[in-house]
Amino acid sequence: MPAIIETQKDNLTLSTDPKRLDIEAICVFLAQSYWANTRSRTTIERSLKNSLVFAVYDGDRQVAMARLVSDYATFAWLCDVFVDPDYRNRGIGKWLMEEILAHPDMQGLRRWTLVSSSAQGLYSQFGFSPLQNPERWMELFNPAAN
Repeated sequence: MPAIIETQKDNLTLSTDPKRLDIEAICVFLAQSYWANTRSRTTIERSLKNSLVFAVYDGDRQVAMARLVSDYATFAWLCDVFVDPDYRNRGIGKWLMEEILAHPDMQGLRRWTLVSSSAQGLYSQFGFSPLQNPERWMELFNPAAN
C-alpha cells in the first residue's frame, strides 16, 4: 500500500487518500473527456482501485485528479489527468506533477510514461519528452473495450 500524502496550497488540498475520491465527479469528468468518454463506471472504479490516485479538493469538492499506474519499482504510467475548467490556469496541474514526482513510493523509477494530445508544454517542464525509441514500443489496442 503506497503512502498516503496530503498537502495544502492556496486553500486547496491535494490527497492520495482513496477514501476521499468523489467517484461521481470523476465519472462525470471522464465522460466529457476525449480519451475515456465510453468508459463504464465499473471500469472507472476498478481503475481507481488499482492505481495511486492524486486528487485536489476545494473543501469537499474534487476539482482535479491524476491517476498513476505503477509497479513501484521500475515503471509508472501517468493517466486520466484532469483539472475542472473552473480551476484551470491556477497552477493545479503543476502542483499535481510536483507532488506525483515527489511521492516517496515513486522514487528511483527507471521509466515514466504518459500520453497527451494537448499538455506537452506542462509535462516537458518536468522532464518528459517524446519517446527515445518509438520504434521499439508496441501496443495491443482493443477499441471495443471500455
